[in-house]
Amino acid sequence: MKFSRMMRRAGVLAAALLFAAQSLTFAASADLTGVRFHSNQQHDRVVFDVSAMPIYTVAGAEDGSTVTFDFSDVDVSALKQTSFAGRRVESVDYQKKKGHFLVTLHLQPGMTYRVANLTKPFRVFVDIVPQNAGTQADVKGQDASTRDTQIGNPPPAGEDMTVTSGDPKNTYSEEMAPGLVKKTYIYWDEDGRVSAYFVEADKNRYTLRPALAKGQVPGRETVGSISDDTNAVAAINASYFAQSGDLIGITKIDGVIAGTTYFKRSAFGIMPDGSPVFGKVSYSGSVTLGDETQPVSGVDCERGENNLIIYNSAYGTHTGTNDYGEEYTVQNGRVTQIGTGNSYIPPDGYVVSVHGTAKEAFKGLQVGDRAVLDQKLGDPWDKAVQIVGAGPRLVENGRVHVTAAEEEFPGDIRYGRAPRSAVAVTDTGNFLIGVVDGRQSSSHGLTLVEWANLLRKFHAVDALNLDGGGSSELVVGGDIVNSPSDGHERPVGSALILVEK
Repeated sequence: MKFSRMMRRAGVLAAALLFAAQSLTFAASADLTGVRFHSNQQHDRVVFDVSAMPIYTVAGAEDGSTVTFDFSDVDVSALKQTSFAGRRVESVDYQKKKGHFLVTLHLQPGMTYRVANLTKPFRVFVDIVPQNAGTQADVKGQDASTRDTQIGNPPPAGEDMTVTSGDPKNTYSEEMAPGLVKKTYIYWDEDGRVSAYFVEADKNRYTLRPALAKGQVPGRETVGSISDDTNAVAAINASYFAQSGDLIGITKIDGVIAGTTYFKRSAFGIMPDGSPVFGKVSYSGSVTLGDETQPVSGVDCERGENNLIIYNSAYGTHTGTNDYGEEYTVQNGRVTQIGTGNSYIPPDGYVVSVHGTAKEAFKGLQVGDRAVLDQKLGDPWDKAVQIVGAGPRLVENGRVHVTAAEEEFPGDIRYGRAPRSAVAVTDTGNFLIGVVDGRQSSSHGLTLVEWANLLRKFHAVDALNLDGGGSSELVVGGDIVNSPSDGHERPVGSALILVEK
């Protein structure tokens, strides 16, 4: 399914539930209504029937004897705790524990497992297979290669495609402009069809930068509209975001920090000389007003209890805060105005918004007092002019390296097959952005490890996972080239746009 710009602007497709799956917005709770089991020659399968995608983690014993699902904030009042056993599963235990519901599968020797989920209807399931069966156990972090049987789908009607040397067999490529190639790769694996789409751009002609929805935080806008607004050559969804549009992840645009996070997570950046950088980044900031110094709670995000938030030009013209705090407008290193809420943000300054204990700390401050903002991201991120924080890392120095566990990503991002998005750099130094569709008959999606292996097939030597699920979308020349899983474009908080140098 290929969306036209006319369809996108007309908005004729029906609205669906936003933020189902990979954006960092979760259902407050879910009902676990059933646990089903069946066994065949290939695997033992355990299926968890849920009313919505729950927050969960999976842990396997070091000796491979057990695998435990830890469901957070689930209602199990309607669940019948059924016992079962099969060729590969010896038994099952259930346990309630302070807001958690644990299901432990006891495995026969020599077994491993693969976790996946569905959304129509909502299901979480695990396949138990022998370790020598070659099944990819992504939850254990194995860098197994994706097994696939390729099919030679013909090029779309009216498009003159050529096969790019060195890409996987049956990759169809179209040169959209000098140094800009769109690639379509469709294959079948043992579970069905996979459809993936990429854009490779010459590093000497193009660069990447983040762009905010509607040009500011908070905001939400489709990737197609962001692409149109910025005259981008191509665009892909970028950071995780809250329902309000606040960005969840370190974001820097033209040297201005526009989003932060409480986690140290992977990011992609552009240095002043145009070179790309990948790695982990975390924010540390403090504000000195008069003689008092206080830590920064966040930048360009909603102010919470006892918070100190910095609002700059990336947040628009006003802070949008209530009157329960105190706000100090800063220009040229001095406090120029003091108010209580919804302060004007000067384009050449910023606003320090405080509440609770942070407000008390600055009691007695006056207009004219000195102001110093100190923000640190660490090396090399302090010097980077563009940063998109998302994660986890997928490929590092030419090796599949998925960092979902160490970066503490939640279950609905970390496990299972889903639509995915990524930004990468190839072995020739070119930029590569791509998506894989999921949750539909034309493509079942990929696990993070499968996605990393596919990116390696397209010569990625460094790669970062971006927000996914219904947010995954790739736009080239103003046209959407993939099939977003919501059935229409999802409004997102930001995009990563490809522009000419």
